[in-house]
Amino acid sequence: MNRDIILSVSGLKKYFPVRRGLILQKTVGQVKAVDDVSFQVYRGETLGIIGESGCGKTTLARMIMGLEKQTEGEITFLGKKIDTEMPADLRKKIQMVFQDPYSSLDPRMNIRRIIEEPLRVHTKLSANEKRQILLPLLKNVGIDENALQKYPHEFSGGQRQRIGIARALILQPELLLCDEPVSALDVSIQAQILNLFKDLEETYHLTMIFVSHDMSVIRHISDRIIVMYLGQIMEIAPKKELFDHTLHPYSQALMSAIPVADPERQRAHIPLKGEIPSPLNAPPDALFPAGAPKQRKYAIVKSLASGIHRRSIMLPATCLRKDVRRLYETLCIDACFESDIDHLVCLYVGLFPGATDGRSCGMDDGSRWSIGRSKTTT
Repeated sequence: MNRDIILSVSGLKKYFPVRRGLILQKTVGQVKAVDDVSFQVYRGETLGIIGESGCGKTTLARMIMGLEKQTEGEITFLGKKIDTEMPADLRKKIQMVFQDPYSSLDPRMNIRRIIEEPLRVHTKLSANEKRQILLPLLKNVGIDENALQKYPHEFSGGQRQRIGIARALILQPELLLCDEPVSALDVSIQAQILNLFKDLEETYHLTMIFVSHDMSVIRHISDRIIVMYLGQIMEIAPKKELFDHTLHPYSQALMSAIPVADPERQRAHIPLKGEIPSPLNAPPDALFPAGAPKQRKYAIVKSLASGIHRRSIMLPATCLRKDVRRLYETLCIDACFESDIDHLVCLYVGLFPGATDGRSCGMDDGSRWSIGRSKTTT
């Protein structure tokens, strides 16, 4: 895979204010839809984002698309910052396939006008030039040329999604965002659309961010996977590494929920008991209840320390120390020493344990570490 970074997300937050009052409204709280999210997307890869409904997947995708303004943080695409007022020449390089193929298509436009609309907005091509771009694209997404004069209500769900994909690809974007594009489709149609995405990825050399709540879909389409819960990233890793060596308890619970297509086999189910915490007031022990057995808590930390250093992850070290400290505090572990935190941080970013301590390797100055001990400044 090409390691050229095409998209960088750093410290991204999106808080929605909660107000009360009819005339004199007062802000009484904030819904933390996305809370301090950082990751990178490499050219040519498909990054999957998985999580239950309400975990912030769609809000994250909308901010990357420039449809939602972030509260804090920075999104950089091709070296330029993304926001709701980004220039048109940058916006046309990021396109999106939406979840509901019917509501995302204008019912008053025929298919030709719908697919050609991005060309009318961003280019000044003649009708013949538009046709030369349109016809090969229709063939690639599986739409008959004779259907161009029809309207969205005359197509099935799978056909409408193909129309949405064609509209997103007609400008030949460098990044394609797919917000649960198969969740509203039948299982048989889902397979067709997923295979279409794989074919288009090779044909157009696409870089994709694929959002879904279905682990099987994410496993089929993705190269790397982000697991989200309550607006935060729980785990990020290459696909094979995540499925073979799942570290986070929430990820393990998601894995256990994947159905096995064999009546003779049964997968051990890990239940997540209780109500889903609200992002308005999420408790600190949402994932690690204080009443959990201490052996389980130590096993979690041991799993993190022994396995997570195998992954190439670059995160701000200050945030990393904060997360590790919060992990210790949440697990109610008695021996919470600075040396333990520094040791786990070093493992987390791929350094050899005991090679250096946190202070001498810049754990408090906002620096970044990667495998190979190369240091850069944020």
